[in-house]
Amino acid sequence: MKRLQNKIAESRLALPVTAVYTLAVWLVMCAINCRMHAELAVFAVSAYLMAELNNRNALIRTYSRMVSCSFLVLGTMAAPVAGRLDVLAVQLCFIASYLLLCSSYQDKRAQGKMFYAFMFIGCASVIYPQALFFAPIFWVLAGTNLMAFSGRNFWASLIGLTLPYWFVCGYCVMTGDFDIIAPHLNLRFWEPYPYENVATTGMAVTFGFTLIVTVIGTIHFLRNSYKDKIRTRMIYEMLITLALFTTVLAILQPANGTQLTGILIVNASILLGHFLALTRTRLTNIAFIVLLTLALAATAFNILNCTPQTNNLSPWSL
Repeated sequence: MKRLQNKIAESRLALPVTAVYTLAVWLVMCAINCRMHAELAVFAVSAYLMAELNNRNALIRTYSRMVSCSFLVLGTMAAPVAGRLDVLAVQLCFIASYLLLCSSYQDKRAQGKMFYAFMFIGCASVIYPQALFFAPIFWVLAGTNLMAFSGRNFWASLIGLTLPYWFVCGYCVMTGDFDIIAPHLNLRFWEPYPYENVATTGMAVTFGFTLIVTVIGTIHFLRNSYKDKIRTRMIYEMLITLALFTTVLAILQPANGTQLTGILIVNASILLGHFLALTRTRLTNIAFIVLLTLALAATAFNILNCTPQTNNLSPWSL
């Protein structure tokens, strides 16, 4: 028997309807000056790349657009509190990196893909310096999960990771302003700032909900991973590891919770999409309705508490 969850998950109208909802909410935010149109454009590109990530890697073994729909709903929910241009730019860089890394599966001569994948991480780190902490995790996962680690791929990735800094250093030399580099020379894995000073209620609600759906998707996948192909299992295990690392980093660095929420949403969307598309019980149908209701309620709450903010891509003013 097809329940409401399954009818929506397998419908070809799910993605268009979700896209219309997303556009309507973003236009409302633009109208009240919570977000500008540049953020919407970056978010649209991210949504397209998420669809490509799903299609090229067959992340769901049946026809479903739940990965893209989950990303649109979670991203829209977070937009009023975590939708700054710098946050969305970092999120876009991580999605592009995931897309390239997954395409290098079992390819030890994928120097080009590794170069560009780590170049996007390097670009993200120019905006958000702590993104450099993800590079060692990517190298380990490239060997353990993607089985694509080799000497050539490593050096290609290292060149890609440092490429953005060639231009940044050139700019610093030309202008004599080295403040851009300063945050990258003082990276700390643990930054014990008081939580009450760095997290608003909307941000806490957004991160908490994203973490909950990540846990739900992770438990579902670990219980049912044997049904997926080996390649799919390896990719999901990589995403789960990165989600865990992102969560730990958010706990140790609460001041960077906004950026890390944007990154976690990418992993959460894929794990949640897998859960929604491939479960068929009465309990999961109830969970689907509850999660959808909570996501809509959190979106409305964030919009009502939204305050106008200016665009910010400057790494030294984060």
